[in-house]
Amino acid sequence: MSRYDNMQYRRCGKSGIKLPAISLGLWHNFGFVDVYENFRRTLITAFDNGITHLDLANNYGPPPGSAELNFGKILKSDFEHHRDELIISTKAGYTMWDGPYGDWGSKKYLVASLDQSLKRMGLDYVDIFYHHRPDPETPLEETMAALDLIVRQGKALYVGISNYQPKEAAEAIKILKSLGTPCLIHQPKYSMFERWVEDGLLDLLGEEGIGCIPFSPLAQGLLTNKYLHGIPEDSRAAKAHGFLKVEQVTKEKIAQIKQLNTIAEKRGQTLAQMALSWLLKDERITSVLVGASSSEQLLDSLKCLDNLEFDDETLSEIEGILK
Repeated sequence: MSRYDNMQYRRCGKSGIKLPAISLGLWHNFGFVDVYENFRRTLITAFDNGITHLDLANNYGPPPGSAELNFGKILKSDFEHHRDELIISTKAGYTMWDGPYGDWGSKKYLVASLDQSLKRMGLDYVDIFYHHRPDPETPLEETMAALDLIVRQGKALYVGISNYQPKEAAEAIKILKSLGTPCLIHQPKYSMFERWVEDGLLDLLGEEGIGCIPFSPLAQGLLTNKYLHGIPEDSRAAKAHGFLKVEQVTKEKIAQIKQLNTIAEKRGQTLAQMALSWLLKDERITSVLVGASSSEQLLDSLKCLDNLEFDDETLSEIEGILK
């Protein structure tokens, strides 16, 4: 059976690109602090199950840059003959090197950062290059012109934005369109616990024909059965370099998680699977970006595709818990 048979692919806005409903993010678990053979196996499992989109950024690790270096090695050893079957994305926008040119959104930083990323991964081009976050000081025209330039240089096929609020996103989309390099996709933080995108951004992307790929769909692991009974030792909240902090795992959150878990069980899903399905129920969502600390965890996430339907009663029950 072909690796593509069981995956659902969704068109990214009005573009010619289709993305797998589940994409793999290399934000965590792929750095020098992690076990090489473990994440190599995760990447192979992903591709073997039709996950054709792999999402990186210049600063992923830790340390920054190490996820791209590790990915470059695996690309060479295991995927050399499959480059044209993959969508590889990277980003720049957070601190990457010392001095005034190693952060934010100047043309200098974006062009230099992508050159470094390509070198680390051993690539001539990436499929998607994102500006990772808005820069309050650099004119948006300069940042978007840099994205346009990068496409014209052949270093990226498509461009996207990440972490842009609706107003900033609308302006960025307009500028890119005028330059002749349309915005392909927006990558916002979106989950059952983080819903700002419903306040105008999803409508904007739907109207403009732009894809949407949420990151942190499981709220850094909160929307899993991991925290049903407090904070386990091996969890993100317990790690010194994790982004989920102990103080975020409140009694109220745990109570919500337990109620949501009960609904998931009724649906024949784990809480994580239901949280992914809940995002994918919206046709404006192109793909959901998952992290995985093992190939087993990734295979478990993929089972969300077996049940993407929600009846009105279940949806209102979920809303009641979340409010």
